[in-house]
Amino acid sequence: MKKKKKKRINNKSLIKGIFPKSLGKAYLDFKKQQEASKLRRIKFEEREESKKLVQERRDLRLREEKIEKEEERLKLKEEELKQKDREQKFKDEEQRKKDEDLRLKDSDLRRKDKAQIQKDNEIKLKSEEQKRKDIDLKVREEEQKQKEQKERKRKKLEDQKIKFEEQRNKELETQKLKEWELKFDEEKRRKENKERLKDEQIRLKDLEIQRLKEQEMQQFKEELTKEQIKKDELN
Repeated sequence: MKKKKKKRINNKSLIKGIFPKSLGKAYLDFKKQQEASKLRRIKFEEREESKKLVQERRDLRLREEKIEKEEERLKLKEEELKQKDREQKFKDEEQRKKDEDLRLKDSDLRRKDKAQIQKDNEIKLKSEEQKRKDIDLKVREEEQKQKEQKERKRKKLEDQKIKFEEQRNKELETQKLKEWELKFDEEKRRKENKERLKDEQIRLKDLEIQRLKEQEMQQFKEELTKEQIKKDELN
């Protein structure tokens, strides 16, 4: 705000008419010193106020830099979580491929076992034609046992696979929940930091407005005082 020029009271002729020359000069010198002292005091207060504003701007800038660093850290944290999620998906895909390979190997072994059994049965049928009925019965019994064993093994594998899938889904859900909680907490902290910065800016603006109002009021009081002095001197 531009400062108004102070009005100088030109009352030399009035003083010369009332006081002796030496006394009038002393009074004018006293008034000049008084005005000079007042100007120095005003300049000192303005310098102090300027220093205060500079420091407040520095503090505000430091807070802004701190918030920017915190936001950068949150971005890095979010990227790390995404990377972990991609790695987990890659591991899950590898595990699925391993499970598929094991299933194919197991199926191949079952086919080989079945082929071997069929060959053994053919040999036994040729070499023991007379005992075919007994052998057929034993083969049927053996096949039934193998079928039951295979069925139990298949059910066991299915149960293990179901349990594994359930456990994996549970772990994935838990991981997703933790990631969501982390993101929620980080977002909450980011919003709180922005709100604090906004409140601080409003407070500084209010302080500046109050300072300007006080400065204008002080100038108004000084003008009133000068007018009163002028009236008193004229009277």
